[in-house]
Amino acid sequence: MTIEQPETIGVLLMSYGAARTPEDVPAYLNHVYHGKAPQELIEEFQRRYRLVGGSPLIEITRQQAEALRDLLQAEAGEGTRFVAEVGMRHTPPWIADGLRSLVEQGARRIVTIIMSPQYSPIIMGGYHRAIEEALRELPSDVQVTIAGPWHTEPDFIEALAQRVREALERIPASERDTVPIVLTAHSLPKSVVDREPFYIDQLMETARAVADKLGLADDRWMFAYQSAGHTPEEWLKPDLKDVLPGIRQAGHGSVLVVPVQFLADHLEILYDIDVAAREEAESEGLKFYRIEVFNTMPLFIRALANVVRRELRAEATVA
Repeated sequence: MTIEQPETIGVLLMSYGAARTPEDVPAYLNHVYHGKAPQELIEEFQRRYRLVGGSPLIEITRQQAEALRDLLQAEAGEGTRFVAEVGMRHTPPWIADGLRSLVEQGARRIVTIIMSPQYSPIIMGGYHRAIEEALRELPSDVQVTIAGPWHTEPDFIEALAQRVREALERIPASERDTVPIVLTAHSLPKSVVDREPFYIDQLMETARAVADKLGLADDRWMFAYQSAGHTPEEWLKPDLKDVLPGIRQAGHGSVLVVPVQFLADHLEILYDIDVAAREEAESEGLKFYRIEVFNTMPLFIRALANVVRRELRAEATVA
C-alpha cells in the first residue's frame, strides 16, 4: 500500500533588505547603488542607525513568515504542507537563498509576496530579476508565482483601520474626533512614477479605502509622501514635512501619521517618522502620534494568507 505524501507549498516573503547595524551600512548601500554609494550618504545612514539602534526589518520579516506558515498550515487540509522563508533584494538572506531553502524542503510550487501591498512591474522589477536568476539554478519543475497587488485586500484595510482606532484611543478625548490624519507612503522620483502612474493610483485606493472604513470626512485626512531619496531629481509631493505647517496654521494641536505601505518596523519608521517627522511636527507646535506598525499582528498575517490562497486559486484555474 502506497501512502501518498502531502504536497509541500512554499511561501517566500520578499523585502528590500536592511543593514542590521551601522557597520553593515556600507555593504548595504553599495549594493543599492551598484558599488557607488556616496561616502557622505553612508555616514548619514550610519548616524541614523546608531540613533535608532539598527533595523529589525529582517528579523520581523522572519517572524511574519513563521506566523504566516503556521496560519496556513492550521487551516490547510491533510494533503498540504506549507513552508515559508524570507528573501531580501539588497542584503542577506538573498531571494535566491530563500527559494533554494524552500526547494530543499520539498516545495515545487512557490508563492512569493513582495512586502509592499501596492505593485508596479517597473518599480518591483528588481524582485522579478532576482527570481529569474535564482530559477536558473533550481530544478526545472519548480513553479514560482509572484503575487500581484493586494492594496485593497479586505483584512489588510481592516488591519490598517484597526491600528488607526488604537492610535486614536491614545489621543486626548478633546482632540480625538478632530485630529488630522496624514496617510503616508514612500516617496519616489517623479520620473519613475510618470512611467507607472497605476502605482500611485493604488496608493490612493488604499488611502481612500482606509478613510472609508473609518468613516472619515474628506477634510479630516490627507495623503503625503515621506522618505524622499538623496538624489537631485524631483520627488513626489507633498512631502510629510511640508504639510505639517498648514495643519498647525489651521488651528490643530496634534497630528496622527498613518503609513499605508510599511508593514514592519525599519529605518523609514524608526528614523524618518519617529525622529525626523516628529521633530518637524514638534517644531511647529504639534503633538505627534503615529499608528503601530503591523509586524506580526494576527489580522495582518491573515491578510497575507488571503493573498497566498488567492494566488493558489489562480494557479488552479489556469491549470
